[in-house]
Amino acid sequence: MPRYLSLVRIQENTIDMESADPGFEERMGALFEEMTKAGAMLDTAGLKPTAESTRVTWSDGKLSYTDGPFTETKEVVGGYALMQCKDMAEAIEWGKRFLEVHPPHWTVGLEVREVEEPGA
Repeated sequence: MPRYLSLVRIQENTIDMESADPGFEERMGALFEEMTKAGAMLDTAGLKPTAESTRVTWSDGKLSYTDGPFTETKEVVGGYALMQCKDMAEAIEWGKRFLEVHPPHWTVGLEVREVEEPGA
């Protein structure tokens, strides 16, 4: 069964947990439990802020390093989920449900991509 990586895209400076409604964490926990029981969720996590990260770039045969925060970037990857689903439609359905758990005043997006399996 194929695996899918769901990259959670956020506008980092516009989302904070204090602005979440009281039931947000419970709804998210219930969804993750449902996904795990269904055998879809393999791994998930949020990511630390870009202020605590470094970008490494290879260009013209040289490495360069840029410490965060990355002010030139509006949207960043804020988390991920690695899922095992029968097809892209199922992966997108789980992603849609994940987005709908969030408070309506937040802007959160997903990029869902199939993982290329070795030898495929």
